[in-house]
Amino acid sequence: MGVLAGKHALVTGGGTGVGAAIALALVAEGAVVTISGRRQAPLDETAAQSDAITAIVADVTDETSVTALYSQARAVHGPVDIVVANAGAAESAPFGKIDQGHWQRMLDVNLTGVFLTLQAALPDMLQKGWGRMISVASTAGLKGYPYVAAYCAAKHGVVGLTKALAMETAQKGITVNALCPGFIDTPLLDKSVQTIMDKTGRTADEARTALAASNPQGRLIQPREVADTAVWLCSKGAGSVTGQSISISGGEV
Repeated sequence: MGVLAGKHALVTGGGTGVGAAIALALVAEGAVVTISGRRQAPLDETAAQSDAITAIVADVTDETSVTALYSQARAVHGPVDIVVANAGAAESAPFGKIDQGHWQRMLDVNLTGVFLTLQAALPDMLQKGWGRMISVASTAGLKGYPYVAAYCAAKHGVVGLTKALAMETAQKGITVNALCPGFIDTPLLDKSVQTIMDKTGRTADEARTALAASNPQGRLIQPREVADTAVWLCSKGAGSVTGQSISISGGEV
């Protein structure tokens, strides 16, 4: 049996990329997993890979939707033991051209979405006296990058939320941590690649090489590396690790 046998994990943004990788890694360790996202098709594609995965459409920026997500998840798999707040999005623009809509979208999905996702999981964990809360932040939560000020602000907020909530739950059997990957080789990266191509005239390969150059190891982070770190945070060996923002960046930060 896996180290997470009998645990119910909920992963937002679980249909593609890092979220899908985390969901499958948790299943491999014995957990049953609820994945959510705004699009049914990617969720179904990931859920088809294991009978232990249940897919539910939800919008993490909407409190009513998040409440319904947890209600449906509990009806299938029982109380939530592990939550991974992974849903996110990135938009870029020079600071002087960021309008309030851009700013609000970045805060809504990358920060408010994390808040709502973690808060809804807390009662189950307090009742059990055990829980693992993980947010997928970014190296943008640890340093600044040009042209993504709103995204950086939201991800820095996730790091602050992680530290505060960890202190509130430190004596309650719950750990709260953030994963901070650098540029990850996922479909989301394609948007950054396209932006570089549009603004600089570089080819796709040249754009990807430019993004990988920020990693001292000279490569893009793989989704499985983030997933493996998430699994470790759920293990007994990480029971004293809380309030941390773990850089998965090849030494960038």
